Amino acid sequence: MNKFMRDLNIPDETISQLRLEALRLDDSSTTEIRTIIPKFDVRALPLDAISFEELDTFLKLPDGDYAVPTKFTEAYAYLVERKIDPWAYPFYWTPKIGFSNRLIIPFLYKGAVVGWTARAINDAKPKYLSEQQPGYVFNLDAQSNDREFVIVSEGPFDALSINGCALLGAEIKDSQNWLLKQLGKELVLVPDRDEAGKLTVEQAMEYGWSVSMPDWPTGIKDINDAVIKLGKLATLYLIVSAKESNSLKIQLKAKKWFKEEHEHNT
Repeated sequence: MNKFMRDLNIPDETISQLRLEALRLDDSSTTEIRTIIPKFDVRALPLDAISFEELDTFLKLPDGDYAVPTKFTEAYAYLVERKIDPWAYPFYWTPKIGFSNRLIIPFLYKGAVVGWTARAINDAKPKYLSEQQPGYVFNLDAQSNDREFVIVSEGPFDALSINGCALLGAEIKDSQNWLLKQLGKELVLVPDRDEAGKLTVEQAMEYGWSVSMPDWPTGIKDINDAVIKLGKLATLYLIVSAKESNSLKIQLKAKKWFKEEHEHNT
């Protein structure tokens, strides 16, 4: 029925409203309604986590100088290396063992911390330590009303690179689709250029999203890669120029786009 209504060019917002209303009329659908409309509990950050802004006071010595831990300097440098402004998002760091070599990214929803991920800034395993609630969409709070569309990626660094949103995985959940649709904007998926990205493209088409597979130079596999090598403005321009809403055109482009990257890697 969803596909039929989209074929009739019924707006996605209307389809979502009709779907929720249909569920409310069905007394047996209470569980599914709760799944579609997520609720997030407030969660604590790792022990003794300090925001970058708080570190300015925390590290200041009586003589006005600063005692900056080497691990914090490395976390700061890691963001700079990835072309992400260290002050554009409330990043955290902690001196605690097991986390001192990680950059902590809080997950915010309506201003509250509802989870986090701690990314290793060296070769430590696992690469990410995370506290994540089902259905969460990263950086949703930053999407302003004056935007015509919202760029959706897989990872948080991709989202932070262009101030978009991230699924925090390669799969689009019903609840994530619902949250993003509430923004009332055109949703534009930019998939990672790998096998998992193919699945994300298929799901995006099912949900009626647009998809962008930019003509990036060979070797660039995601948004953050593009920003590092091409710059933010060029990356945004290529994303917007390549966005497509026609399912057939998306399928044809995807076949070529993923094949070219596979051939490059082999």
